[in-house]
Amino acid sequence: MDADAEIDHDAATPVYQQLAEILRARIERGDWAPGRRILSEAQLVQTYGLARETTRKALRILIDAEILVTVPGRGTFVAE
Repeated sequence: MDADAEIDHDAATPVYQQLAEILRARIERGDWAPGRRILSEAQLVQTYGLARETTRKALRILIDAEILVTVPGRGTFVAE
């Protein structure tokens, strides 16, 4: 999926998976280097117009894949 892609609410792919792929593409493209903090949950909710829980599911996919790491009180970062 293109890093600049928009969420397609009519697509067969769930929106949380679409967001995870958009974020993965942005990381692969180099928008966020390893160790760099990504947008906050609130910023992602506002940017993509999704519910907070949907955004959390997308982040969880990337955390489980060890692409992102969460540091309590600091944010979510691209894994080293």
